[in-house]
Amino acid sequence: PQQTLMEEENDKILEDANSEFIKRSYDRAEELYTKFISSCLQPRSSKLAAAYNNRGQIKYFRVDFYEAMEDYTSAIKADSQFAVPFYNRGLIRYRLGFFDDAKSDFQQALKLRPDFEDAKVSLQQTILDQQHKMDRGY
Repeated sequence: PQQTLMEEENDKILEDANSEFIKRSYDRAEELYTKFISSCLQPRSSKLAAAYNNRGQIKYFRVDFYEAMEDYTSAIKADSQFAVPFYNRGLIRYRLGFFDDAKSDFQQALKLRPDFEDAKVSLQQTILDQQHKMDRGY
């Protein structure tokens, strides 16, 4: 199928956003991701999921955990087969002490990508920390 001019322009915005992200020009990358997200015509697509996930990463770097989690959740809604935002959201939930939620995110990431080593390690750490917390009684 032929891409419309608007879709081509949007793809270019996403490309530019990714390149700014790689260069660690996070403010500019975030601006471009937001522009891409707001003009994306497909509510369910891997490109939209990637844009939300990467914008979530920028917010995570800024320690805006709740905003980052919103973006990861939006990424999951856009592409429920994309393991990375489950993992990323799980990391934040882990850091905030929401061990059950973190566990379920890591398990979902592993269900989608069984070879996802970081998710395996994080899941094991979450289970250990949750056990220690219960052993100490709080």
